[in-house]
Amino acid sequence: MTLPRIFVAGHNGMVGSAIVRRLSPTSCEIITRTRSELDLTDSQAVRGFFQTEKIDQIFLAAAKVGGIYANNAYPADFIADNLAIELNIIQSAFRANIQNLIFLGSSCIYPKHAAQPMSEDALLSGPLEPTNEPYAIAKIAGIKLCESFNRQHGTDYRALMPTNLYGPHDNFHPENSHVIPALMQRIHRAKHARASDVTIWGTGKPMREFLHVDDLAQACLYVANLEQSAFKAALTAGTCHINVGTGQDISIQNLAELLCDIIGFDGALNFDPSREDGAPRKLLDVSRLTNLGWTHETSLKSGLKQTYAWYKENT
Repeated sequence: MTLPRIFVAGHNGMVGSAIVRRLSPTSCEIITRTRSELDLTDSQAVRGFFQTEKIDQIFLAAAKVGGIYANNAYPADFIADNLAIELNIIQSAFRANIQNLIFLGSSCIYPKHAAQPMSEDALLSGPLEPTNEPYAIAKIAGIKLCESFNRQHGTDYRALMPTNLYGPHDNFHPENSHVIPALMQRIHRAKHARASDVTIWGTGKPMREFLHVDDLAQACLYVANLEQSAFKAALTAGTCHINVGTGQDISIQNLAELLCDIIGFDGALNFDPSREDGAPRKLLDVSRLTNLGWTHETSLKSGLKQTYAWYKENT
């Protein structure tokens, strides 16, 4: 029996590596390429790859990602690189007659002041959060690419919109990382420096939802294996995106306090209101995916403990 050949784009990243871990025990052949082997922003290289390789399914987890600072500092890179990756892979997949693709987006596609929790129907209903607008627009374009190919060509391209992610292989850059790795690294260093306090960017008031990346990988495989009729029936007609999260959120201040407890830092937390807070709240409505039979498994405290153990061993 010929095993299905599954291409995981972005396999060295946090999301892609988690998908590979989930796929590894299953009956399939996992196809990967490093950035030096295949530049996903190079349209000719991507087209040649799909013409040469006989791929049956794609998980599009490759993206240029970063936190508030990185999005503000490199807006051109975030929109241009992500648009190129999405267009090259989705268009080349269609030309290679690949019918099944999972595109990974982000909860930042929804308007800054969208009603909470944010449903899939909130897309394009209002202005985006300015600090990550270029990245969000690129991800919206990826959704619309999938929708348009489905509509015009009958493909089965599906998009998952995860909430804020964390876990092994996250980016722990001191300035360009997302909130959990940034806080974890800062508090860890404060502990080992025997500091009396640690500075947290922003006011600490924004509410955020967090999902362990292994749970997202499980959701990717779950959605990929759903019958097309069941998946389409759960969505608004003509759309292809569905939210993935926990349905629970926490303030940045309470998150920092939880990390202090896990890391063992008993100093003071100083909040710096001169730093951007971003959107006041970002909580996803995950009822559609829940109704399809999937829910997350990893609690925030358990996931943070696992991630901190990985951080200490690998950084």
